[in-house]
Amino acid sequence: MSPRNPRQMSLIAFMQAQNCSNYVGSWRHPASMSDFTTPEYYQRIARTLEDGLFDMAFFDDRLAMPDIYGNSHRETVEHGVRAVKMDPSTILMAMACATTRLGLGATYSTTYYEPFHVARLFATLDLMTKGRVAWNVVTSLNDSEAHNFGREEHLEHDLRYDRADEFMEVVLGLWDSWEDGALIVDKANDRFADPDKVHRLDYVGKYFKSKGPLPVPRSAQGNPVILQAGASGRGMSFASRWSDLVFAAYPTLEAGRKTYAAFKKSIAEAERDPDEVKVAPAVKFVVGESEQQAQDKLALAASTARPIDGLALLCEVLNVDFAARPYDKPFTDEELAAQSWHSLRDRVIAVSGKKNPSVRDFVEVSGRGTVDEGPNFVGTPTQVADQMEAWFTGGACDGFVIQALHVPGSYEDFVRLVVPELQRRGLHRTAYSGNTLREHLGLKRPQARDWRRVGKAGTL
Repeated sequence: MSPRNPRQMSLIAFMQAQNCSNYVGSWRHPASMSDFTTPEYYQRIARTLEDGLFDMAFFDDRLAMPDIYGNSHRETVEHGVRAVKMDPSTILMAMACATTRLGLGATYSTTYYEPFHVARLFATLDLMTKGRVAWNVVTSLNDSEAHNFGREEHLEHDLRYDRADEFMEVVLGLWDSWEDGALIVDKANDRFADPDKVHRLDYVGKYFKSKGPLPVPRSAQGNPVILQAGASGRGMSFASRWSDLVFAAYPTLEAGRKTYAAFKKSIAEAERDPDEVKVAPAVKFVVGESEQQAQDKLALAASTARPIDGLALLCEVLNVDFAARPYDKPFTDEELAAQSWHSLRDRVIAVSGKKNPSVRDFVEVSGRGTVDEGPNFVGTPTQVADQMEAWFTGGACDGFVIQALHVPGSYEDFVRLVVPELQRRGLHRTAYSGNTLREHLGLKRPQARDWRRVGKAGTL
């Protein structure tokens, strides 16, 4: 970057369409709003984030409430462990109506939806927001989700990604249906659109077939931004091939440097420009006017966690009922191989130093459901900005995914206290320079069929 156009960090808010943030204890926080079933709840957050000139807010999602622990939903419902899961695309539009620039992303699964449905939904959302939408691509992760869709069990890890590769080819192929300039809308000469610029797909693959064309024209940003959080070997390969923005998770700056370099190398090996794919780790931020105030805020947030939070969430992501086994009994090789979230399994093995960790190891190493899961940037605005700058300039990331410990206070504190300090250092914008999410992220507008040079799984 030249001095006239310095590199600036991307800021993304990590959200949930439910009773809590990604931190379960947030709903118990005395300062958290409780009207999470209303549009006003999300619109207040959206306005705050746009005031802070965030690139985007995106919604994580699951297709079942956590009910694997004890093979029951009772604990989840009683204690509010992500018991509510509304459709994020509807809430996205409520937020879009309250903002004009903020990017908005929603999660949709390649395992339980159909490509045509996803392609039409996100293409329409992108038009209705004037090019501000992103699709967070997931393959889903447990049997509870499978049962909600009439399946006996969830697909094996690598098979899900093989199927997802075809899913992406169909969706992107359908988004190519309309060329730029295809719409004419000439009433006098009865010319609505140019049929030579609207194309069928005629895709035939192992898992999907789709004829097309998609009956939705291209948007201001070409097509929605693609988000993905693959961290396993297969997941990283998938993200490197398809993503515009990769969500990462690493505990320290040194680990971040290694993961960031690995992602960029993998992107280059997929014959893509590494500078055209952003990598952003998820980090919790606690900021106060003084260091002591920030530490007090962190302690209050930490006090809202309950043991059931971590147990229920671990069972959800690992697809294993921890209630059915002794706390210190090691998992067998076969059980570890069958787990859905390979990246978490590998981290627990690495940190614990045990080839066959136990339930206790998963709970203690992961920190799941507590403030100890992942890094915390805590302190005054200057101290928090120092930590962010060290990661951003130190080869660990292109920006950050902001995790809230209570809502909306975590976002409001960040915008009020940290954003001005980042702006003073030239690390964050002082105004939006464009209208679309791709412009916010500094990504070029894709041309139809650009993606096809990366390789294909089906027949086009």
